[in-house]
Amino acid sequence: MEPEPLEFAVVGGLREDYFITPTGETHLHKMGGNALYAAAGVRLWTKRVGLVSRVGENYPREWLDTIQQRGVDIEGIKIVNGALDTRTFYAYPTSEERIDTDPASHFARVGQPLPDALANYTNSTEGQESRTQFGPLAARPTDLPAAYFNAKGFHLAPYDFIVHHTFPSTLRSQRVRYITCDPSTRYMQPAFVEDVKEIVRGLDAFLPSEMEARGFFTEKLDDAWQAAEAFGAMGAKIVLIKLGARGQYLYDALAKRKWHIPAYPAKVKDVTGAGDAYCGGFLVGLSQTDDPVEAALCGAVSASIVIEGIGALYAFSSTPGLAEARRQSLRDSIRPI
Repeated sequence: MEPEPLEFAVVGGLREDYFITPTGETHLHKMGGNALYAAAGVRLWTKRVGLVSRVGENYPREWLDTIQQRGVDIEGIKIVNGALDTRTFYAYPTSEERIDTDPASHFARVGQPLPDALANYTNSTEGQESRTQFGPLAARPTDLPAAYFNAKGFHLAPYDFIVHHTFPSTLRSQRVRYITCDPSTRYMQPAFVEDVKEIVRGLDAFLPSEMEARGFFTEKLDDAWQAAEAFGAMGAKIVLIKLGARGQYLYDALAKRKWHIPAYPAKVKDVTGAGDAYCGGFLVGLSQTDDPVEAALCGAVSASIVIEGIGALYAFSSTPGLAEARRQSLRDSIRPI
């Protein structure tokens, strides 16, 4: 039996997560990464999604099998010779605050010893700001399987700067219709202004967090709408500023229209991957409707389902029909600005 055609693909990282929830629960050696969370956001609305990423030979083969069993195409995941470090640590002192350094102090805070696997851990994004070199875990345009060019849309999850700089032109040359990008905090800073302009120009949607948007500009912003309009002026057709529990600001740069999209009132267990899942749902909604508001609704629903469980795999087992029911429920809460 032939598999369903591949409609969407996500470019990003696959990680081995070690994290502490706001309630002090610890989770060790869990399958994660922004690419997988974004793929979960896509899968809530469609049957198949492809991943473009790189891992080392030490990445558990059974994890790749599990991902594939969840309706994710893994042809775009390149296994690089040797062992590569895909560890990520993060802790949530509160549901709104995430810290990804100094794991020893955070495990001590919850009365647990530092796991041996994190003994020499520093951070998970070393070198991602390089303008000239692909890191060992950074996907290259040459990693793209030919079949993926038939996809309707690609999402670029937070990744090395050079990945975001090189992929859009490659995808456009192959006539990929929709390209969305969630930037990395490593390059969302004033020193990268001209570089970010090149990335943003021509994107169908640019989806930074409020923290990233504010950190990018040297001058203090009165509100996040200023950032949205500035990114629109750089050439992004749609700008979506993610505000966490406060929802999202949506700006249609072509129509000069603004909306506030509230967050769906979910029962939060773990906010990890909420922004990534949002972006996955947004891509599907935009492709299916060409309507930024409907795209934002799909994104908000994807995020709401991911945060109700623990880990990247939770949303793949969502109850059929739940996502659409939530989209209908949330639609009346949208507020034009």
